[in-house]
Amino acid sequence: MLRIIAISSICFSSLSCFAQKEVTLQSLLAELKDNTTVAKWPDPYYKESQASSYDRKSKSPGTAGWFANDDRSQYIRSKINQGRKEEVMMDADGPGAIVRFWLTTFKRNGKIRIYFDGHQNPEITIPSYDLMKIGLNLGTALLEPHSSYEAKEKGGSTLYLPMPYAKHCKITFEDNDPDNQPRYYQVNYRAYATGTKVRTFTLENFKTLEKLTGAVNDKLLHPDSIITGKQTKIEQDIAPKQQISLKLPKGAAAVKYMVIKIATANQHDYEQALRSTVLKIKFDGEQTVWCPLGDFAGSGVASKPLKSWYRTVNIDGSLISRWVMPYRVSAEVSLLNLNEIPVHASLSVVTDKWKWNGGSMYFHANWKSENNVAIKQTEQYNPIEWDFNNITGKGVFIGDTFAVYNHMHKWYGEGDQKLWVDNAVFPDEYGTGTEDYYNTSWAPVVLYQTPFANAPRADNEDSFGYNTFTRTRNLDAVPFKKQFRYSLEMLGWENGTADCAATTYWYGFKTAKSSLTKNQTKPSLLPTN
Repeated sequence: MLRIIAISSICFSSLSCFAQKEVTLQSLLAELKDNTTVAKWPDPYYKESQASSYDRKSKSPGTAGWFANDDRSQYIRSKINQGRKEEVMMDADGPGAIVRFWLTTFKRNGKIRIYFDGHQNPEITIPSYDLMKIGLNLGTALLEPHSSYEAKEKGGSTLYLPMPYAKHCKITFEDNDPDNQPRYYQVNYRAYATGTKVRTFTLENFKTLEKLTGAVNDKLLHPDSIITGKQTKIEQDIAPKQQISLKLPKGAAAVKYMVIKIATANQHDYEQALRSTVLKIKFDGEQTVWCPLGDFAGSGVASKPLKSWYRTVNIDGSLISRWVMPYRVSAEVSLLNLNEIPVHASLSVVTDKWKWNGGSMYFHANWKSENNVAIKQTEQYNPIEWDFNNITGKGVFIGDTFAVYNHMHKWYGEGDQKLWVDNAVFPDEYGTGTEDYYNTSWAPVVLYQTPFANAPRADNEDSFGYNTFTRTRNLDAVPFKKQFRYSLEMLGWENGTADCAATTYWYGFKTAKSSLTKNQTKPSLLPTN
């Protein structure tokens, strides 16, 4: 049962009250479970990057090979070390930190080694191409087996244990399978500015922090439902083409918790109402949120249950947001009914004091929808890159929801995600497939729930009909100083079409703008199976 305590926020734990300039395993764990840090410009600043097994024929936009799809067993180089051949998966100068490690394969023979600071011997040796065999005491929030994971062969996993390093990090794989097993991987890491003080990860230090690691894991799986602050609420009917609005307390404050629930007279109108009822939020006089309710909540079409770190969708249809949304002077939350029928809505918002300073950022949620997007089977059919968002200005990308109606009875998600930062000529993140980006592997995809990635809807085993994926970020958030673009290759198992809707969540300074606000997509009637 939800309880809201209207008292001033105080610090109960050293985990949420850290002011460390040195980057350590302990400070990163504290940051991982503190949902207020994403609302502040990172200090110390870092650049987010990804090493992956993307097809190396992809060299430049507009050239042959840009949509090449052999995203397996691609490495930086091979090296001989102590008489053994090791394939180099990641090779990065420090100071930095590994913040997400995803991989999958069929047969999992071989050894992964993680080296820090130029040491000849690895700090971590995993006796399999399987992060579940890492041998550390981790819970399912920090080490997740994929929905396709099988004990003996097929499947992969995602590791969220942060591993900082002062000088250098190298990850290698010694493959002893003779039958050319497919090896897919993504390693997200932070690159801090030269001179940033970082304490390198060691197993010895990790063992002293197992109690803390366990507490962080438990926190990610069980986010707060007791929220401090002042509650403001409204409940009433919204006529067609009308809206209700809720003005929040004035002064430097932040939205900490929001609960929204709508209802229709006839249940068969409910799904359409979730897409046609739009959440709008203004901070300090400027609208930064415009998004249909179901998409904002990460559930896509319909209020399918969702259990994640920033958001929850309960079985009773209540949509819960734990995004922290600061403002300096004023804020207003509105629900706009673009449907042809009335809806009954309740909205409750909890705010608390916020110390506004030069690092505080505004929360944004932008929505884009397009029907009959062309899905192409291979590069020869001239596929497209479908942009989720294009942002100018300074901010931090923090996640997305991808809601699809697939018109084919074949998988539509072969395409790679590409994240471009500050007008880069090559993506800072180049992925290996849609399901891989969303922390699972092997399509089509079944339902799954994890703190930072979820598939709350998958209507059919062959991916026909409605599908929804969502992934949010914390340590792997992506700062940008001038520009940010997120695109997805529209590749599938056959030529066809899909209706695509993308929600992007990000924080930005006052002058940061999304291209989507200039020509906002409006919800249309939903297709039916």
